[in-house]
Amino acid sequence: MTDPDTPQKPPLLLPDAIHQAVRPGTAVLRLETTSSREGVLDGAWWPRTRHIETELPALIRVLTEHLGPIARVGVDASAWNTLPTRLVIDDRVVHLDSDPVGDDTVLITRGDNDHFALLVVPPGTTADAARQAMARAVHADNTTQAAQILIATLP
Repeated sequence: MTDPDTPQKPPLLLPDAIHQAVRPGTAVLRLETTSSREGVLDGAWWPRTRHIETELPALIRVLTEHLGPIARVGVDASAWNTLPTRLVIDDRVVHLDSDPVGDDTVLITRGDNDHFALLVVPPGTTADAARQAMARAVHADNTTQAAQILIATLP
């Protein structure tokens, strides 16, 4: 039980400006800031549209800066308007796999077998709901699956 006089820690939310009027093709991404990788998710991504050719290049560029070259991306084909088998991003081929991971997760593969799981916040989600879902996904001790985070945070 918490003491009502004890100040509560505010959730680690990104500033409002991050979530306001971000144009399609701009990566809105949060990654877990510890190297432990003990949580279920390694981060969260909020694409602005369901056009993977528009959204994925910015995500891959940002991830490449932080993680190194990305070889594969696994997504649920039903979550996107179309799904090519590969994209060329900055002169590198990134293979896209249609995995039944659910439209609430994207699997990123670095190298041959190093996987990162990102929560996918659906396009059209309000800024407040997206901010809360992304904050929950990046907690180092998160044991909640992506679908459950979205159920708990989206209206």
